[in-house]
Amino acid sequence: MCGIIGYAGSENAVPIIINGLKKLEYRGYDSAGLAVYTEQKFDVVKRKGRLAALESCLKENPVSGFTGIGHTRWATHGEPSDENSHPHLGHQNKIAIVHNGIIENYKRLRENLKAKGIAFTSQTDSEVIAQLAEYYYNGDIIDTIIKVANRLEGSYALGVMCLDQPGTLIAVRKDNPLIVGVCETGNFIASDIPAVLKHTNKVYYPDDKEIAIIKKDGVTFINFDKEPIDKELETISWDADSAEKGGYPHFMLKEIMEQPKVTTDTFLSLSGNHDNSKIINDLKLDSYNKLVITACGSAYNAGVVAKYVFEKLCRVSVEVELASEFRYKNAIIDEKTLVILISQSGETADTIAAMREAKSKGAHTLSIVNVIGSTIAKEADHTIYTIAGPEIAVATTKAFSAQLIVLYTLGVEFAHKLKKIDTAQRQVYLNDIKTIPEKIKAILNRIDKIQHYATDCIAYKSIFFIGRNIDYAIALEGSLKLKEISYIHSEAYAGGELKHGTISLIEDNTLVVALSNCERLSPKIMSNIEQVISRGAKSLLVGSCKADEIEDKLQVIAVPEIHELFSPSLSVIVLQLFSYYVAANKGLDIDKPRNLAKSVTVE
Repeated sequence: MCGIIGYAGSENAVPIIINGLKKLEYRGYDSAGLAVYTEQKFDVVKRKGRLAALESCLKENPVSGFTGIGHTRWATHGEPSDENSHPHLGHQNKIAIVHNGIIENYKRLRENLKAKGIAFTSQTDSEVIAQLAEYYYNGDIIDTIIKVANRLEGSYALGVMCLDQPGTLIAVRKDNPLIVGVCETGNFIASDIPAVLKHTNKVYYPDDKEIAIIKKDGVTFINFDKEPIDKELETISWDADSAEKGGYPHFMLKEIMEQPKVTTDTFLSLSGNHDNSKIINDLKLDSYNKLVITACGSAYNAGVVAKYVFEKLCRVSVEVELASEFRYKNAIIDEKTLVILISQSGETADTIAAMREAKSKGAHTLSIVNVIGSTIAKEADHTIYTIAGPEIAVATTKAFSAQLIVLYTLGVEFAHKLKKIDTAQRQVYLNDIKTIPEKIKAILNRIDKIQHYATDCIAYKSIFFIGRNIDYAIALEGSLKLKEISYIHSEAYAGGELKHGTISLIEDNTLVVALSNCERLSPKIMSNIEQVISRGAKSLLVGSCKADEIEDKLQVIAVPEIHELFSPSLSVIVLQLFSYYVAANKGLDIDKPRNLAKSVTVE
């Protein structure tokens, strides 16, 4: 989940690398460092903590050079420290590397190298790569990288510099994201597009075990047999401003406010002559007898929402699996199964493994991702892209909302293809989905009540979310969002399960957030609210169903009316804003919550 960047060109690499690391810091912020080639040596500066610590050090002791690599770390092997920060150098200081991923056999490699007299300076798995490279190095850096890559077990995206190759970066990947950007003043490697958007929107997407050789005046690709590879240069539609805060105090708030546009753009991409629409039309749904949705985190919660939508409209059974469990459970799937994979980054390690497991059993795969050229997008049989643009805050908001729009539309189109709804019903549902952006905008235009209510909630030690049916599905996301950024313990429960144990956790001044958008179930959720209030809790009701405030124990935040199947798109806006303002009132680092990173590329 670390972020890497490299540059070879005609400008000073240091400010370029620092700027790129700022755009990648969402991938990890336990430490940061860089190395630049200068006067037959590497100048290496790295510091524990946020990127600001590295910047401060560079102000006091500036370095410069035209070729360099940088890294921002999410700690896996070894605590956050200067020594465990990247870049890592080999024992002769001839080779410098940055690494994103996990080397699973690093202990065995480390012990073999130590037995040969090579001393290690860090606790990381990544240092093994630099030390092994110097052990193998015989004057040909490409041969060396191929030998090293063939010894590594696990995942990696590597940026490599060698003293004997000034002005040259070498990059290689396996199961971890890597792009190569090109512009007139130099060329780049990076973990993600925002790192290079300030300089270029022209990128290559290397495949696994393809080697990129980056120099000031060009980029070439070869395979492990040293054969040249032709790669297609692609143009990114995102603009540089989309990766900036735009005057907002946090990226998360900016991304919440972008949701009317994101949901509009995503919905439009699912109709007409867009590629997304063609994919939906090409799916032969009558050849499947089973639907499985697999994902992690918020994407999993979107899948739970989809289960209710698909089962209601399509009258098919849908399984929703955590990708981290699906990959190990020997799932009962075959060639008559459609497996839907949801991932914002398209690089989620567990979801990639789940996809490969599904394909190995003959299942067909449909992915919903936000990043063109990502591993899941390339390997899935079919891919639908959300049109969310770059999402920088670690806690997802707009990408989640875009995923919901795709899933709703899939549910309607699947139901129509399966003849479970007629053409007129299909249009009614699509028209309802089309109203979501304006209804989100209406909520965003009256956030004062949410903001005010959140100011009273910072002292709670636990906050519980309850709902029934599809409201329970979105309660899962509300609970996750709160715990991610506010560090308040939070759980989500199906309302009917309160009396089966959960209600024992309710005590004076506990807060219970209840979701109510299913009119037929409104009396049931109101009964749950009265039960918790009678035991001393306070309650916040979010939804379109009408409810009277019960003294000062119940507050109501209404959302616009919409078909209950699509109501999660409105409730979640309130829940996102509630979580945001609770965290803001606590003075927390909302965009970079502790111990988390944006793109989970390790198990």
